[in-house]
Amino acid sequence: MGSQENLDADPPAFGLTDKDRENLARKDEDFTPHTWTNLKHIIANNDLENLRRWPSDLKRYLKWTKQTKQAYGTITNYICQERLHWEPLPTSNPDEGPIFHVENPVPFADPRDYRILYNDWPYGMTPDITHIVVWLKTRFDVEPAVGDLLPQSRQLIQDFFQHTFIDRLEKQGNAGDRVMWFRNWTGLQSVRAMDHIHILVRDVPHNIMDEWTGGKTALP
Repeated sequence: MGSQENLDADPPAFGLTDKDRENLARKDEDFTPHTWTNLKHIIANNDLENLRRWPSDLKRYLKWTKQTKQAYGTITNYICQERLHWEPLPTSNPDEGPIFHVENPVPFADPRDYRILYNDWPYGMTPDITHIVVWLKTRFDVEPAVGDLLPQSRQLIQDFFQHTFIDRLEKQGNAGDRVMWFRNWTGLQSVRAMDHIHILVRDVPHNIMDEWTGGKTALP
C-alpha cells in the first residue's frame, strides 16, 4: 500500500505497467525470475508487458531515472553522451528524438550506425541469461497505432540477428536456443526517442560477449 501511495505522491519518471506496480509491493524473495523457457513463451506470444524486473532493481531504476532526467534533461541525452558517445545533429527536434549522421540509412547496413551494449537495467532473469541492447542511429518502419514493427523492419532485424548472433554461436552448438530478440512496442519503451532492440543470450562465453559489446560493461 505504501508503494502505491508513494507513486501517487511522486509520479514515476516513466510509465509503469500493472505488473510493475504489483512488483513494487513485493520483496525480492517473493519474486520468481524469468527462466529461458518462460522468456521464449513471452516473446513468442508478444506478451512483452509481462517482462518484469527484480523489485529492488525496479525501485533503483525509478530512482536512477528521476535523477538522470534531472541531471541530463532526458534519458536519451544521457545515453547519447555517456553510453553511446553519439552527437545528435543540430537539426534534431527534441519532441521527435535525436537525428544522427548515418553512413547508410538502412538499419544495420553499416556497423558505424549501431552499437551493442549491456542493458544497464535488465529484466529479472536467472543467472545463466544475459541481456544486451542494440542501439541504432536509424529508425525502423512501424505501424503507427501502437508502434509495432512492420514486416520489412522485422525481416531486417531477423537478418541482422542471424548474421551477428546465431551464426557466431553455431560453433558452440545449439545456437538457435541460446539467443533471441524482441523489441518493445512504443507504449512499453522507457526510452522512446531512439530505436533499439533487446537481445537475450544464454550461457555465452565472456570472450564472445566482449566481441559483441566491445568490452564495455554495464553500470555497476
